[in-house]
Amino acid sequence: MTPDALREAYRLYIDCLNRQDWDSLGDFVDDAVEYNGTTIGLSGYRAMLEGDFRAIPDLRFTIERLSAEPPLIASRLQFDCTPVGTLFALPVNGRRVRFAENVFYEFAGGRVRKVWSIIDKAAIAAQL
Repeated sequence: MTPDALREAYRLYIDCLNRQDWDSLGDFVDDAVEYNGTTIGLSGYRAMLEGDFRAIPDLRFTIERLSAEPPLIASRLQFDCTPVGTLFALPVNGRRVRFAENVFYEFAGGRVRKVWSIIDKAAIAAQL
């Protein structure tokens, strides 16, 4: 994939997440996807995302920064949301919080194959 094609594939993936179009997730994510070094597969990845949306009903992935060097994507995602209970072991309980996620993706065959994610939990804690 070219850098432009990779960026476009990533934007379509993020759109799929924001629409919660779980039936289409396999178009963007490999069946054997790894998350932070552990193979969780497409079903595990979908379950993780569905859990995120249950915990954060107004969850929306917003791309702040995006860099592509095939087969890798580096992205900084921004979140402005109101989790309903505990989030990352922090008692958010319906308060509005803003935080970022720095995430790297490795694509294979046009789909996300590996994900390495770091969420700025300190930013959430500072707002509580």
